[in-house]
This record gives sequence, structure tokens and C-alpha cells, in this order.
Amino acid sequence: MLDVTLLGTAALMPIPDRALTAATITCGGHTILFDCGEGTQAAARRAGVSLMKADVIALTHYHGDHIFGLPGLMQTQEVFGRIQPLTIVGPVGIVAALRPIMELVGHTGYPVRLMELPPEGVRMCDLALGWPEAARLSPFPTEHRVPSQGYGFTLGRAGKFMPERAKALDVPVKLWSQLQKGQSVQAGDITVRPEDVLGAPRKGLKVVFTGDTALCDSLVSAAAGADLMICEATYGDNNHAQLAAEYGHMVFAQAAEAARRAGVKRLWLTHYSQVVEDPQIYRPNATAIFENAVCGEDGMSTTLRFGD
Repeated sequence: MLDVTLLGTAALMPIPDRALTAATITCGGHTILFDCGEGTQAAARRAGVSLMKADVIALTHYHGDHIFGLPGLMQTQEVFGRIQPLTIVGPVGIVAALRPIMELVGHTGYPVRLMELPPEGVRMCDLALGWPEAARLSPFPTEHRVPSQGYGFTLGRAGKFMPERAKALDVPVKLWSQLQKGQSVQAGDITVRPEDVLGAPRKGLKVVFTGDTALCDSLVSAAAGADLMICEATYGDNNHAQLAAEYGHMVFAQAAEAARRAGVKRLWLTHYSQVVEDPQIYRPNATAIFENAVCGEDGMSTTLRFGD
């Protein structure tokens, strides 16, 4: 089960009803924060999301409207006695890019690790203790004016447990839960592996967060089959497509095209320019291409659950 919340939906500058773009995924009491622009803390408070649980922050790029909320958030975590480590990941050059931010933050009573993810991604439990072993975070390149990347978050699901197989191997019932969690167990003189008692892996959950980007093949590929795609859609009017391209952004219709080509289940539009006063006016430009597109709003949330 995943809880996904949009904290902010604005681009460049916050306005009264829109904080700068940020979103969270919470799973098993742990939270990953995607981007951290100005106003993220206030937006999280309004949405009922605790950023004290955020042990991983994934930055899409280093423009101010995506990172200027970091000093305040990290100082708040310090003041409230955080001791668990914090991992911040981002595109190439993260140590140099965040050096001024870290100087503003100053001393923290908790360890902070800055790192670039390998292209193949990593298990979340390798970034922060306590995450399910089946949770994974993978970066993918996007097209913006500076080095940038989006993220695919996946939560895998093991195959169905076959009790008859466990019984045939004389595995005590008290050890079944360990096998269901993906751990091997010792039953008498033999080692029983999870694959010995589990069926084929079942479909898991997948969420994609784009950050700033123009329409590109890498986005479509990374989003393939996602349950939810949170996608930048800076301009609503199709006539602004050229302007969007010049600055490495998309219009609503292009975000919808990416969702259609990727075969995602749901699309949340976000990262609106301040000239888009009412995103709903332009929603038809997206739904004409991808029906299940909605205009994201600050505080919008959903819970994703495994299917049968």
C-alpha cells in the first residue's frame, strides 16, 4: 500500500493557493519527498503529512523553486530532535550544487548523505533503514535546461504463498511469514527459499514523478505501465507549446500524450505557471488525449493498493 500526496503544484513562484512543486510517497511509516521548494513545510502541514518521517529526499534538479525549501525543513528536523539519517539524492553534481544549502543549514544532529543514484536504481532499504525490501527508486533522464531527472518508485509484490508446498517441505508454520517476506528459512537439514513456496511474482505498484521536462522518449519509457504518473504541465494552452519547449517544459496536451504512450492508469498534472490561473479550464486539452487526466491540487492524495 502506498499513500501519495501532492504538496505543491506551482512553478517558479508560490501563489496563495499553490506552494511550489513537491510530492510525497509514504509506505510502511517511511516517506520519500520529491523536490522541496519554498513553502513545502507549510503545504505538508496543511495536507496532514509529517515530513519528520521523510528519510529520503529525491531532487529532480537544482533550480531554486525545487530546492529552496531544504534549509528550513532540515533545520526544523534538527529542532524537533531528529536523529535518524537523511539521504538526499539528485542529478550529477549534487555535492557542489547543495554546498550553499548545507552551509545555510549548518550543524545537524543527524547524518546527512548526498548521493547520485546509479541508472539502474537502488532498493529503498539501501537508502534508509526500514523500507520494504521490495521498494525501489530509479532515476531516468529528462530534458530541461540543466541536468535533470525524474524518478520511478516501484513496490514489488511476491508471488502467492503456496501452503501445500511449505507443508511438503516440512516447514513449520511459524516460519511461513519469513518466507512470505522473501527470507530463506532452515527446515530440518534443508534450506527453503522463498521461490520454493511462492508462485510467480504478482504485479506491484509504480509511481512516476517527472520534475521539469520537455516531452521525451525517456519519460515515456520510464513511465510505462505506471499506476500513477505525476507530470509537469507548466502551460495549459496548446498555443504555448513553443514557449514550453524553449524552457524545457510541457503543455497539458504533451503531458497527456506522454501518459497515453506510456499506458499509465492515472495522470496528475502539476507544476503550473502562474499565468495558469485556473488549470481546470485547460483540462479538456489533456483529456482529449488521455481521458484519466486530472488537474493536481495542493493536498491532493490517494492510496494505491495491490490488485488481486
